[in-house]
Amino acid sequence: MAPQSDSPNSKSGGRQFRARDLGIPFDGAPGPFNAITDVSGVEVGYRTLISGDTKSKDGADVIRTGVTAILPRGRASKALAFAGWFALNGNGEMTGTTWVEESGFLEGPVLITNTHSVGVVRDAVIEWQVKNGKLFQPFSLPVVAETYDGYLNDINGFHVTKEHVFEALESARSGAIAEGNVGGGAGMICYEFKGGTGTSSRKLSKKAGSYMVGALVQANHGRRYQLQIAGVPVGKEITENAPFTKGADYYNEQGSIIIAIATDAPLLPHQLKRLAKRAALGVARTGGVAGNGSGDIFIAFSTANSQAAKPAGKTARVQMIPNDKLNPLFEATILATEEAIINAMIAAETMAGINGHKVYAIPHRRLMNVMKKYNRSIN
Repeated sequence: MAPQSDSPNSKSGGRQFRARDLGIPFDGAPGPFNAITDVSGVEVGYRTLISGDTKSKDGADVIRTGVTAILPRGRASKALAFAGWFALNGNGEMTGTTWVEESGFLEGPVLITNTHSVGVVRDAVIEWQVKNGKLFQPFSLPVVAETYDGYLNDINGFHVTKEHVFEALESARSGAIAEGNVGGGAGMICYEFKGGTGTSSRKLSKKAGSYMVGALVQANHGRRYQLQIAGVPVGKEITENAPFTKGADYYNEQGSIIIAIATDAPLLPHQLKRLAKRAALGVARTGGVAGNGSGDIFIAFSTANSQAAKPAGKTARVQMIPNDKLNPLFEATILATEEAIINAMIAAETMAGINGHKVYAIPHRRLMNVMKKYNRSIN
């Protein structure tokens, strides 16, 4: 049984709304798909698990979860990618990051799921790499991250299987990708609206190198009163149907956000760590404060320098952008992250879940009226 959905947040014909469709103004120029897949070579795949009767007596088997797979160079490549990571607040998990920190490389895909499925997803990624000849070393330390979906999903039912992970990996593709209640974001909540998966990109000017920066988020963080969209205090204007605060308990943040940043700019690992840190400012632009209970963990990788890990000779020649030329990439990261978070909410639809819980999507028409009230709409 599909979850209840009384949200008008999908267009006729099945295409999802995105923030720009509602006239929300964002700074910067996006790529052609306004997605992380605008970075050439990056592929994204999902396996979304939504089933179960929300009216069942004990709420068991109400499944609202999934897996998201990000392949930095696509399924066809075995080349590694320079990478860096950053934990804004560490009440969460991203496996494999000690080796990313030590080696400076991302040795495979990035997977995102729910908190209690990290183990099975990690093991499945290794099996997939073994079967497909994708091991760089005799062993693998894959990067798998999580956010908690237990308010809507039967998280202790352990419904994600290795087959679901394989399906997410094998379905990965470039181009336009789905957002909202998809993949690992299926059961997530953002600023007490229905949240989930979101993406966006920014293309730098020719003067700044014409590089591309893309962001993908699994947004499951924030309290309603904090939410800001394009500088407008939306969370203070749309206060109803806030499942956690209900006008109180403002500071008990227990959500999380995982962010993956991709770029084709030639950056070294220490520079990519700097890029990952800037994703935090994108979260802040939407109102997030990285509360004590929140796992806010970010990873950034570059698709440049494809031969760095396995050069033809004894030494590797790599390119890098000088540190004093990084500001446009910092800004692009911040802006793409901000829009990706808002896109996650705009695309999401109202969802009923376990134990009679229900989380409403952000109401589009109401949001448009609030934006116009503050003279921040381009429609």
